[in-house]
Amino acid sequence: MTRPRALVLPTLPESALARLAEFADLAEVPPRPGLGFTDEQLADLIIETDASVVVTERDQVRQSVLSLPVAVIACVGPPTDVDLSLAAERGVAVLHAADPDPDAVAELTLALLFAVVRHVVAADKEVRRGRVYRGRVPPAQRYRGMRLSGRTLGIVGLGRVGRALHWRGEGLGMRVISCDPYVEEATHALSDLLAEADVVSLHLPVTDETRGLMGDSEFAAMRPGAVYLNTSRAALHDLSALVDALRSGQLGGAGLDHFEGEWLDPAHPLTRLSNVVLTPRLGQATGESQSESLTLLVEDIARALRGELPAYSCAPVVPW
Repeated sequence: MTRPRALVLPTLPESALARLAEFADLAEVPPRPGLGFTDEQLADLIIETDASVVVTERDQVRQSVLSLPVAVIACVGPPTDVDLSLAAERGVAVLHAADPDPDAVAELTLALLFAVVRHVVAADKEVRRGRVYRGRVPPAQRYRGMRLSGRTLGIVGLGRVGRALHWRGEGLGMRVISCDPYVEEATHALSDLLAEADVVSLHLPVTDETRGLMGDSEFAAMRPGAVYLNTSRAALHDLSALVDALRSGQLGGAGLDHFEGEWLDPAHPLTRLSNVVLTPRLGQATGESQSESLTLLVEDIARALRGELPAYSCAPVVPW
């Protein structure tokens, strides 16, 4: 059987490339456009290289590409630029990277929590600017924070990330409560959790049921001065309602790792609130997370080519 040829568009770790080269020939890739290849550009490249396996990241995979004899499309990021319906119709295996690294996301959640309740970002700026002792209020008073030990952490969504955060919260001496209608050991309904928790952290997928879960009434139901964390998806909350709750003092602070469209306008009111810490989707931004995820993706390519069921597949798989 002829070895398949793989077209790898994003940068992969050397270990992942070496594993891929064990069962596929690697095609040369020209410089990528800043926003990735268009469907037509990628189709031309596949024809030129005779590739049957394509590893993509933000590259368009639609009619032009899927009309070619491609066996596997492997997506480093979310498969948002792939026509999944057409791929399923054509029998093309579409693979995606492994599920979020629960430990890395839980760790970032705690990093945001500490940054918010101990005013780390604002205090760091003052030290760098030499303004620590400005005015008559000492920094220990100006940046008086919240001790987490003895406080209540409410986790909304008790999946892999929620569970990873659960034991970490307990390790900090926090009382941990949880809400998840699909998990038997979850302890609270949402309304009860919001009323009790000093910190509320969301760890949910975006579905019709969860979209806009946190709005005006939910933020109003939280304890005055509570902290809100979202390292999942921005679509889970109403951003305007969140800003209002922060401005009014109903919420004591917030830590966010995601925004609609993966971007927040620098002029947005959220950026002017000193009790908010913002990060650009860093939940899985660790070397270990990326290496493990891409290694699993390459192993899934091997499974698909052998006609086996991959662990992370978006579309039906047919033997190659």
